[in-house]
Amino acid sequence: MSERHVTGGSAAQPSAFRVARVFPDLPDDLLLNLFHKGAKVQWTSRDLDWDSPVVMTDRQREALAHLLTPVYFGEQSAMAGAGGILPKLLLAGETTAALYVSSFIMDEARHFEALTRLYRQLGLEPTKLRRIPELLRYHHRIRQGDRADWVWGILFSDVIAKHFYRSFGVAQADPLFGEMSKQILKDESRHLAFADHYLRREVPKMEPERRRALVEMRDDLFRILSAMTERVRADAAQFEVDSDEYLAAVWADIEKFSRRIGLSDDDSGPTDDDGTDSGPARQEPARPTPPVISLASAQKTAVPRCFGCLLAALCGRRLAPA
Repeated sequence: MSERHVTGGSAAQPSAFRVARVFPDLPDDLLLNLFHKGAKVQWTSRDLDWDSPVVMTDRQREALAHLLTPVYFGEQSAMAGAGGILPKLLLAGETTAALYVSSFIMDEARHFEALTRLYRQLGLEPTKLRRIPELLRYHHRIRQGDRADWVWGILFSDVIAKHFYRSFGVAQADPLFGEMSKQILKDESRHLAFADHYLRREVPKMEPERRRALVEMRDDLFRILSAMTERVRADAAQFEVDSDEYLAAVWADIEKFSRRIGLSDDDSGPTDDDGTDSGPARQEPARPTPPVISLASAQKTAVPRCFGCLLAALCGRRLAPA
């Protein structure tokens, strides 16, 4: 089969719709197995019990609405970002990765729809972007770079989501949010396995300078996460969650993944190759965390007036080719 690009249409068709081969290789690898695994465990918000009463005080409802805002926006931007990265994977001949990202889009859409319905159940809305301007910085940072940068950002975000749902969902008494968290955690486990496998394959091929750029991206994202977490410290306390312990757990997990994918000498990691999460991050001593971005500087960041405007800006930004 010829390796030249085939568009299936006119020569003027946008390059984003090109594919590398009409009949590509489709190896039976981990990514294809994750695709099948995800296809077999689909769920929707209609599978949850929305008639169960919300077991939270009014203050806890308000706190949960605030705490969910970064996660909720993350689901939207991940769904949009995956749609942008998909044709690039196909163009690069990474067919099984493209298949998995297709299922990833469905996962993010499902989470977004379920969380939207949860906000309605709570009778509240997400926090306005002007109150958490770091959201713009965070998702703008993920959208920079090539395919590996995007997957690294997704891994970072999925680690955040994993610890969030364990801290504020599964351990929480509310039956609806607890069950929703349980279902989302299963999806996040597959997402982490995908990102882990993809990066373990790609990072060893990179030049030292390129690997250092991934380390810098990791540290940038953690600084922004620290600033966002500081804004909701009082809300986290409503569920007896210590924000410093939460950040330490996230950092410990990120450090383990960094070693596992080849950004340091040790390759031990918290996720099994079959996509099964091996459990909570062990609280081992981690290196000193990066400095937190000051809230004063964060407040100077210009943000659009609504989620739709920000998503439009993010989706319009082109990724650099890998």
